[in-house]
Amino acid sequence: MKHRKLNARPKVYHPNIDLEGNVCLNILREDWKPVLSINTIIYGLYHLFTEPNWEDPLNHDAAAVLRDNPKMFESNVRRALSGGYVGQTFFQRCI
Repeated sequence: MKHRKLNARPKVYHPNIDLEGNVCLNILREDWKPVLSINTIIYGLYHLFTEPNWEDPLNHDAAAVLRDNPKMFESNVRRALSGGYVGQTFFQRCI
């Protein structure tokens, strides 16, 4: 049986998540307060994934594509999730 080695943090093609896995979400940075519930964090992440923000990017290339060509951005997301290259970056298959 072959085993596939997986990276600890697979790369994500998203304007608000860089290729190292850092997330640009204010409640995880400057707006963090110990009283925030896990539901608040999950809602923030849900919003980040459903409404990516090209105006506050960590991945500037993905943000530019989202801003300038939303259809291409959707295609790039599908390609990244299916496993393949987006530009010069290879993404492992996750779906």
